[in-house]
Amino acid sequence: MRTHTKETQAQLTPQKAKEILMEGNKRFVNNLKANRNLLQQVNETSESQHPFAIILSCIDSRTSAELIFDQGLGDIFSARIAGNIVNPDILGSMEFACKIAGSKLIVVLGHSNCGAIKGACDHVEMGNLTGLVKKISPAVEAVHYTGDKSSVNSEFVEMVAEKNVHRMMDEIQEESTIISDMIKNGEIGIIGGMYNVETGAVEFYEHPNQLKRNINEELAGKH
Repeated sequence: MRTHTKETQAQLTPQKAKEILMEGNKRFVNNLKANRNLLQQVNETSESQHPFAIILSCIDSRTSAELIFDQGLGDIFSARIAGNIVNPDILGSMEFACKIAGSKLIVVLGHSNCGAIKGACDHVEMGNLTGLVKKISPAVEAVHYTGDKSSVNSEFVEMVAEKNVHRMMDEIQEESTIISDMIKNGEIGIIGGMYNVETGAVEFYEHPNQLKRNINEELAGKH
């Protein structure tokens, strides 16, 4: 499998970028790998790079985006931070990836059994971790649940993890006019996903605004 060039990157749509990731995850789950010459990719990317997506994921050692989506050198930008939260540095990185480097898709990837999410559920306070956990707290408060709202309750933890992904998708568009304008213009897409650490599978879900735009495009194409 060859590395993406400026030409192949430019031909991709946000939907096609999503399909590439879905196909890669399917290979991963089935213990298959695309045939790549990594040393060749080192040479091909030595002077330039043209990743088709940027993936915001957690620092969890089990959630390496390149592995779970079976991607090679130069294929994706990978931004990692505990709890896959958004801050100005992450937003700046996304703006660079999409506006400057030409990436077509933003993915906010949460995962099951997340330690940062559990910390937020338990209102953990410890050094600099306190501030990070507080950025996840709104997701905890936004989940309507009548049972145990601690890390002991795996059902609640997974509900918060999913809510956190949706909140981060919203925050990206609220805090970055560059990204929100590119999404509105159809230049890029944004989707969320949850990685299951037990099965290796990723479940994707689109942002409501993105889904509405896709439906409108499909309807327009039929006329």
